[in-house]
Amino acid sequence: MTDNASPSAPVHAPAARRSDKDAPLMQDIRLLGRILGDVIREQEGEQTYALVEQIRQLSVAFRRDDDQGADRALKKLLKSLTGDQTVRVIRAFTYFSHLANLAEDRHHIRRREVHERAGSSQEGGIDVALSRLRWAGIAPQTVAQTLAASYVVPVLTAHPTEVQRKSILDAEREMARLLAERDAIQARARMFNSARDLLSPRELAANEAGLRARIAQVWQTRLLRVSRLTVADEIENALSYYESTFLGEIPKIYAELEHALAGSEPIASFLRMGQWIGGDRDGNPNVTAETLRLALRRQAEVALRHHLAEVHALGRELSLSSGLVQVSGAVAALAECSEDNSVHRSDEPYRRALSGVYARLAATSEDLAGMVAAPSPVARLPAYASADALLADLRAIQASLASHKGAAQTAQRLHPLIRAAEVFGFHLATVDLRQSSDQHERVIAELLAAARIEPDYAALAEAQRQQLLVRLLCDARPLRVVGASYSAHAQGELEIFETALELRRRYGPQAIRHYIISHTETVSDLLEVLLLQKETGLMHGTLDAQCRADLIVSPLFETITDLRNAAPIMRAYYAIPGIARLMQASGGEQDIMLGYSDSNKDGGIFTSNWELYRAEIALVELFDELNAQLPGGTIRMRMFHGRGGTVGRGGGPSYQAILAQPPGTVRGQIRLTEQGEVIASKYANPEIGRRNLETLVAATLEATLLQPTKPATKAFLAAAQELSNASMAAYRALVYETPGFTDYFFNATPIREIAELNIGSRPASRKAGQRIEDLRAIPWGFSWGQCRLTLPGWYGFGAAVQAFVAAPGKDEKAQWALLRKMHRQWPFFSTLLSNMDMVLAKSDLALAKRYSELVPDARLRRQVFAAIEQEWQRTMEALSRITGDKTRLTHNSALARSIQHRFPYIDPLHHLQVELIRRWRAEPGNDRVRTGIQLCINGIAAGLRNTG
Repeated sequence: MTDNASPSAPVHAPAARRSDKDAPLMQDIRLLGRILGDVIREQEGEQTYALVEQIRQLSVAFRRDDDQGADRALKKLLKSLTGDQTVRVIRAFTYFSHLANLAEDRHHIRRREVHERAGSSQEGGIDVALSRLRWAGIAPQTVAQTLAASYVVPVLTAHPTEVQRKSILDAEREMARLLAERDAIQARARMFNSARDLLSPRELAANEAGLRARIAQVWQTRLLRVSRLTVADEIENALSYYESTFLGEIPKIYAELEHALAGSEPIASFLRMGQWIGGDRDGNPNVTAETLRLALRRQAEVALRHHLAEVHALGRELSLSSGLVQVSGAVAALAECSEDNSVHRSDEPYRRALSGVYARLAATSEDLAGMVAAPSPVARLPAYASADALLADLRAIQASLASHKGAAQTAQRLHPLIRAAEVFGFHLATVDLRQSSDQHERVIAELLAAARIEPDYAALAEAQRQQLLVRLLCDARPLRVVGASYSAHAQGELEIFETALELRRRYGPQAIRHYIISHTETVSDLLEVLLLQKETGLMHGTLDAQCRADLIVSPLFETITDLRNAAPIMRAYYAIPGIARLMQASGGEQDIMLGYSDSNKDGGIFTSNWELYRAEIALVELFDELNAQLPGGTIRMRMFHGRGGTVGRGGGPSYQAILAQPPGTVRGQIRLTEQGEVIASKYANPEIGRRNLETLVAATLEATLLQPTKPATKAFLAAAQELSNASMAAYRALVYETPGFTDYFFNATPIREIAELNIGSRPASRKAGQRIEDLRAIPWGFSWGQCRLTLPGWYGFGAAVQAFVAAPGKDEKAQWALLRKMHRQWPFFSTLLSNMDMVLAKSDLALAKRYSELVPDARLRRQVFAAIEQEWQRTMEALSRITGDKTRLTHNSALARSIQHRFPYIDPLHHLQVELIRRWRAEPGNDRVRTGIQLCINGIAAGLRNTG
């Protein structure tokens, strides 16, 4: 698949445009492509090999030269393919996308190492952030104190856009390891044999054999799932990232901070992990109390297996003899209580102490996870009551080593283990609970009716609801009536709360901390969840007296209207007598989640971002005002950003996104979701995973202590409001007001085929039917990415700029000048435009037009596509005039390089997908055709990466 007919290597850029620094990337892509080509020849034959190359050449001609002859020849060729031929070709291009990802990931790591050796660390690293803080005169002690009050949490969520199977991910992790090993072999060769051949033939041959075996493995492994993912499957997929990345890499981040801030107070464990998988019930009837128990049990198993392995390894290492070193009384006591009576360890107090720690951990793992430790402990000892008890033993060992000339023994394993026990405990990650507000309303209505308190709660006005709920929160009596019959829904919802109480006691209070209310629209939505906590023992006391709640009630504001009402709702909530006191007694934390996906689907990219910005400012002002009036301590308001993979769902570089937050909205506190394909691209590779985690820490520190984002000027704010009004009008005119647009969308994208994929445990739509209002934002964005229009990431901006510069009574030159000034000086605006730039670079009107041919109504097809094309041109022109960049990705060479190498190999998948969708919709039922479509979806998603 190169210009000289190798079927699996990249299309080369002209030599003059290629940088020497990219030569290793090209070598890796050629190597992986050559091996894939060999595997295709071996497994499928020369004819398939030649067919893949023919399709690639025609696709490249169509893309690069707009060759209409190539277009006609490609269509004719694709229509002539049998089902089996089509599937083989699709698999070839799909696997090349996967392999290109591995090569690019390796190159990102390689380039970072080059920068570090040169002393020019890249932006977003912790070292750069700390250097900036030093230049600003901020002392290490101040940084440590800031981190002690911080809370930074990426939250993994399960959504129906993760199309890769775990089997494929595991094989790709091994390939990534082999590519890293190959770099190490070549580095050694350069070091010891620089004057001769740089390669070590024997080692490289063995390495290539390993890569060949793994590529052959994935070629012979089924890419698609034969059954729909269950919640249990999603739990297992998520846990694989902890085993490969988080458990090992997060302690390294803390070690880096400790080294850089040496001499300051100890670094608190502020960076932790969160999960939705197993606790997110919104629209997913498959999530129950049992899946919540399963999630925590499996999480405990992963955490405890890690702790057991590290304690066991530590015991092998700490062979220190009491004849040569002294130990503290605490360690001597641990050794004595361990019941390790082996004569071989009689003079090895640390080993004996760790035998006891291991035995207690083994008992803990059996209690909490039903897991039998291997190897078996030397004795049966009581389980640890909590992770704090384990930490106390480990710290006693650490203190003894430090005070008896053994500090060197702590850095490699003991210190990371202590940090892992602090961060992950026995629960691994905090599991959030989430449910839609209307489901809580149903339960409350049923409880009140059965108790003969209110026969028709749903019919009450909001003020009446609030009054009733507050009265019940002040009443110590439960609502449930002994012997009364409740619906399965009410019983299931109440069981979730009761199970949360049980699991918090079992795994610790960090196991479940947040309760997120989707579609928060009123104050009563929050009060209902408080009342359900009270009913199930999660709220202690009553609202009119001393009370506390175990779970942080976290509203989720999603639509444009909800975002506009966020601050007024929270103001009214805290105006209720007793609420502020309850929050203070419960830990003084208030999480507020902001939804990027639904607000975008509701109002378009610009209005979504603008209303999020305004909501954040209003909420910060509200809580600053509230805290100024509160006696006895403040309430920390923490934003929880519901960001998806695509820009249309809040995606984009996390570092820039955090720094672009409005002033005062971070303050060391941030939670954000990691969703869909982004989880794999960010965290499957441990080194890249650490880099992405570092950017969260670095950006949080800079946003908190340097406060780089200054308040926007009145002129900027007024201009943004004008742009938002015009952008939303243009977006809604297309999506919600154009007759037939729904038909266009459901025909011109693979949304119907995506809904049939076994890629998630949650349905694609909240309700049956074909209404965009009911469609989940995730498949909405995913579908537009598949047809390469990426519409949610840019539509409406061009029309907004056109209206802004041509506004009556305004000078057009002055308006353009203002927009350019906003781009230079306002991070909110420049980051938003940078994200649009990235999205537009990934769009392709020629391919999108090919998809539009699937719309049977020719008039509708021409009308809608013409409107989209016109707005695309307007937006491209607006971006160029504002930024001064004539081409997309002028300032993102890495992504530009990626697109240059990658897209000629994704294009054939698009052409094949269109042809197969046409066949499937004409004659549904052919399993090979359906398989081909689903393979295309997988390959395109892998190639575009941030698609979920």
